[in-house]
Amino acid sequence: MKLAVMQPYIFPYIGYFQLINAVDTFVFYDDVNFIKQGWVNRNRILVNGNDFMFTVPLQKVSPNKLILESYIHKQTYIDWKDDLLATIVLNYKKAPEFEHVYEMLNTFLNLDFKSISEMAMESIKMVSAFIGIQQKFLVSSETYKNKGLEKQERLIAICKQEKANHYINMAGGKDLYNKEIFSKEGIKLDFIQSLPIEYKQFNNEFIPWLSIIDVLMFNKRACIKEMLDRYELA
Repeated sequence: MKLAVMQPYIFPYIGYFQLINAVDTFVFYDDVNFIKQGWVNRNRILVNGNDFMFTVPLQKVSPNKLILESYIHKQTYIDWKDDLLATIVLNYKKAPEFEHVYEMLNTFLNLDFKSISEMAMESIKMVSAFIGIQQKFLVSSETYKNKGLEKQERLIAICKQEKANHYINMAGGKDLYNKEIFSKEGIKLDFIQSLPIEYKQFNNEFIPWLSIIDVLMFNKRACIKEMLDRYELA
């Protein structure tokens, strides 16, 4: 059984969804420390032919808080949400899939979320359902009682609890996790690396690895499903 564990990110890039699609069970790692200037509450979309960073406003962001303890700034969020939707309309209204994707985003951004963890997880679940990924999602804070373990040992413990014999991690974890240590516990460790993915973004020079929002705007769901398999395991 294949398993992956990742922090929840807001509308992450397609590589995140490749990881979800590559495993049998996906665990949201919400009870780890929030990383400032990371991807939990921000991502990039296309604005005037360039990449533009959007950031969900939070209350008193701190690396000493867990992701699930990082709350949305309600007063700021209302104006921020309206500005983001206006920006999306202005820059994507001529995109081939705009109508359906904007309707989904508008509904989602008008929901009442308390924490960025909740909001990010729901954005990922919603997009997964939209593009046809059928997945079992678990939440680390709700399922496991192993916060005291070190990073690598904690992932191994999660694999054992779920009876997973194959753990897949993003390529960025190569310096953090040791294949031999996992192997001694009866678990195969692989790292997923996205292959180049390119599609037409109007008539602009292509900007890769933007938020999944950009992918959805320019590609039909069947095409996105094909993109999910464009990776290598190493």
